[in-house]
Amino acid sequence: MMAAVAAARQGARVTVFERQDRVGKKILATGNGRCNVTNVNCSIANFHGADLYFVRMVLNQFPATKTLEFFNTLGVCTRVEDEGRVFPLTGQSSTVLDMLRFETERLGVAIRVQTNIESISRQGYSFILRWPEGEEQADRVVVTTGGKAAPHLGGNESGIEVLKKMGHTVAPFFPALVPLKVNPHFGSKLNGVKIIARALLDCAGKPAGREEGEILFTEYGLSGPPILQLSRSALQARFEHQPVSLTLDLFPFWSAEQLMSNLDQRFSFWPEAALDGVLIGLIHKRLIPVILHEARIAEARKPGSQVSQEERVRIATVLKNWTFEITGSLSWKEAQVMAGGICTRDFSAQTLESHLVKGLFAAGEVLDVTGDSGGFNLQWAWSSGYVAGLHSAQT
Repeated sequence: MMAAVAAARQGARVTVFERQDRVGKKILATGNGRCNVTNVNCSIANFHGADLYFVRMVLNQFPATKTLEFFNTLGVCTRVEDEGRVFPLTGQSSTVLDMLRFETERLGVAIRVQTNIESISRQGYSFILRWPEGEEQADRVVVTTGGKAAPHLGGNESGIEVLKKMGHTVAPFFPALVPLKVNPHFGSKLNGVKIIARALLDCAGKPAGREEGEILFTEYGLSGPPILQLSRSALQARFEHQPVSLTLDLFPFWSAEQLMSNLDQRFSFWPEAALDGVLIGLIHKRLIPVILHEARIAEARKPGSQVSQEERVRIATVLKNWTFEITGSLSWKEAQVMAGGICTRDFSAQTLESHLVKGLFAAGEVLDVTGDSGGFNLQWAWSSGYVAGLHSAQT
């Protein structure tokens, strides 16, 4: 829709071909239904892919400031929240979609829904777009089909397949911003437990990421914002057959010495209380039996006075360095975005036109560019859509 608006504003006659029964469904799901439009702290450090120079060139043409200006001009009032995240003032993602729809209508953009383009071929100076029920001719084509994430909202690899058939290279793709499966996992024992912790990712014995915030235990493993942020690096390493582990620090605000001191004080204050009772008030109650199991302490009810110093050290070690092996992730349905895709080296960083097929452009998630959670993937959608739409109308 951004590409369509940018092209139509240049005077081009634009048609949007949409596979689903309505355009823009994915927008409605972003930001937990509130649409995290962009992030005022957007920088190249928030993006991942084979060529970050390529990403920088595109973002520089349409940065977050221009995104805010664009939507404010359309009538979308916004506000900045924690960590620079920007949301519509209404708190509704439908606001963003509605205003984009109004602008496409104002510009005379034609929207063709339930049209599944299966192939694009060059015929002279034109393109022929074909789908099961018919075909259409176009002077320029912009592929903005997204990736495989969220198939229930229309995600698939059709755009990747179309571009691949036209000679473009595909970088291996996998889910990103997705909950992780870990070993050990504790099933219903911890399902639903939330904690504030620091998560440290290790790939092949080297630090590969660090995030802090609310972490959710699930029946299959771990979720929550820190886990989602680390999932791309974790799954990339697994794809490359590297060993990947995740360590949780349940007390990032205390040093190991401070935690040990707190434990010693608790055992001194309640010498006759049961071990599992001594830990109440320090950690989530449902975590206690699991933590003791991980610390290799079988007698959860023994008096605190009988807990040896070595056992206290083992408890503290688990609380500060609880390590899990990452064994995979949930499916594409639970992924927010796709990592990988069409290689950016096949496209101009200045215009997003294909180096292989003149007049063919691509933008958004179909390309090998992934942003962090927090409005960065939508910023990539706006930036790349604008650049591709603008230059497709000028070529």
